[in-house]
Amino acid sequence: MKPYLAAVIQMTSLPDVDQNLAQAEEFIELAVQRGAELVGLPENFPFLGDDGVKVAQAAAIAEKSEKFLHRMAQRFQITLLGGGYPVPATDNKVYNTALLVGPNGEDLARYQKVHLFDVDLPDGNIYHESGTVLAGNQLPEVYLSKDFGGIGLSVCYDVRFPELYRGLAQAGAMVLFVPAAFTAFTGKDHWQVLLQARAIENTCYVLAPAQTGEHYARRQTHGHALIVDPWGTILADAGDRPGVAVAAIEPTRLEQVRQQMPCLQHRVFC
Repeated sequence: MKPYLAAVIQMTSLPDVDQNLAQAEEFIELAVQRGAELVGLPENFPFLGDDGVKVAQAAAIAEKSEKFLHRMAQRFQITLLGGGYPVPATDNKVYNTALLVGPNGEDLARYQKVHLFDVDLPDGNIYHESGTVLAGNQLPEVYLSKDFGGIGLSVCYDVRFPELYRGLAQAGAMVLFVPAAFTAFTGKDHWQVLLQARAIENTCYVLAPAQTGEHYARRQTHGHALIVDPWGTILADAGDRPGVAVAAIEPTRLEQVRQQMPCLQHRVFC
């Protein structure tokens, strides 16, 4: 693992795939100009709109999204995470899929979101992700990169389930991706503290690309794409507007924290 710069992208995705991908390309280029070699896009980066439309257009959205990720990774010679897009599944549903792509355009790791967001919030918003999304049934992959360290994948609501991240840490993760479209209502209280907890308890860097602002109907997201170090320190915060947050990932810092706080060696229960 070498020292490098990582970037998390913050978007306001809408029901227009072409417009969203154009926005994503602009921010990827900005991240690369700032020196980033590992870049993450948020959940729902290519489409954030009506669930029925998402399912009906899933095949086309998936094809465009994957071609886009391959093209961007090759063009800019980066490792790129597409943090969540619909891929057709069975029963007229989709998988909420995250894909990590290497600089040669090769697929490095793929993850189908396991924990689905079925929640009635006090602000009146009702989310029933399982109505259109089929849950994955496998622990996320860890891609063991010589340059970037072990990279573990997750998506949004997963962040509330610490056992998933402990599994990733046990499998060699040093960097945890948490791409999200976190609701504005829950985000103001829970987003940052959950990310810091996952970083601290697993002594890992956390890279959390995010959606922000108003999308469609009453859907509003929290923003604040973050990069958190293994001690829980916030290294970069994208605020509440679309943009890019960049920070250094330092192997010496990771080693230092794991020596000072060797939690992973002190586990009693698996």
